[in-house]
Amino acid sequence: MSRVCAIFGGSRGIGHAVAQLLAQKGYCLAIIARNLDRAQTTAKNLGAGHLAFRCDVSKEEDIQNVFKEMETSLGQINYLVNAAGINRDGLLLRTKADDMLSQLKTNLLGTMLTCKAAVKGMIQQQGGAIVNVGSIVGLKGNSGQSVYSASKAGLVGFSRSLAKEIARKNIRVNMVAPGFIHTDMTTQLKEEQLKKTIPLGRFGEPQEVAEAVAFLLESPYVTGQVLVIDGGLQLLF
Repeated sequence: MSRVCAIFGGSRGIGHAVAQLLAQKGYCLAIIARNLDRAQTTAKNLGAGHLAFRCDVSKEEDIQNVFKEMETSLGQINYLVNAAGINRDGLLLRTKADDMLSQLKTNLLGTMLTCKAAVKGMIQQQGGAIVNVGSIVGLKGNSGQSVYSASKAGLVGFSRSLAKEIARKNIRVNMVAPGFIHTDMTTQLKEEQLKKTIPLGRFGEPQEVAEAVAFLLESPYVTGQVLVIDGGLQLLF
């Protein structure tokens, strides 16, 4: 069976690192992002056989359309990585309802909808694997990130429940929960101060999260797990 993997949010950050690693491993990739130009650049740089698609995961119609496009161009999707996400940090009392909804739609509902679309094809193929990208904040909470935390905490319950639902179909669902990783989302953080609170003494690299994602995609007897990649940060909570 050919290894065709759809990576939502594959043009930047952790998703981009996952794409680079999986391309090296011989996967055929669909790089999906809201910005088609960025996705096309990523796919081109990965080499022949990888394609780019545009999709806003907060819109169900977009997701349904992109799965039709991917299956026409690449065949059935048997691996799925959900790395698309946004954060709009702020105290709850200062957060507008629209900002709450946009985070929940992209980070939680979007993942639910991509999983729903992918699982249909995986059942037909009698197997597949899904990895959702969460956050340590979804497990431990963080002041000023209550909405973002809620969206990522929701992913934990969703991923574990879906893993139970489809295990008998030989489809596995797992999740990674990164801590402080060098991405666009962390460029504004005070790294010198924060890394003193991390037992390993540094921020992680996207490639280090990608290794964990690949492990979960390829481990045939692992499902329903949340793998924390945070340099030991959770040990201090």
